[in-house]
Amino acid sequence: MKFLVLIITLSVSCITYAQKVTNIASIKTEKDYDNILVEKLDTDTNSTSFIIWIKKGVKSHKHEKHSELIVVIEGTGNMLIGRNKLTINPGDYFRIPQNTFHSLEVTSKKPMKVLSVQTPEFLGVDRVFENNTK
Repeated sequence: MKFLVLIITLSVSCITYAQKVTNIASIKTEKDYDNILVEKLDTDTNSTSFIIWIKKGVKSHKHEKHSELIVVIEGTGNMLIGRNKLTINPGDYFRIPQNTFHSLEVTSKKPMKVLSVQTPEFLGVDRVFENNTK
């Protein structure tokens, strides 16, 4: 019986301490930035999560080995994913497939703030800008 209690206690402890809760709407930045500011939330071999603030836009680029999931938290914009044009607003969720060019033009007065989840883990080495491929 003591062994069972120990196993249950360890299991609950692992579950409790393995989880991190972050309220993404409450994340603010005091940092000065020209156009784009990226803050890593967490990472493991399966994925990397970021909060990204964008004042003007993002040039067309792709990730050769990653797909990207986006949730818009604040701001509005026009997104181009491949040949698909989207108007994006707070609360919108979409996926950018691996190896697909995408760009953003911010249309709101305040910066756009998004949650970006890249899968698998993003190490910053597979971003290819469209003008560098021609």
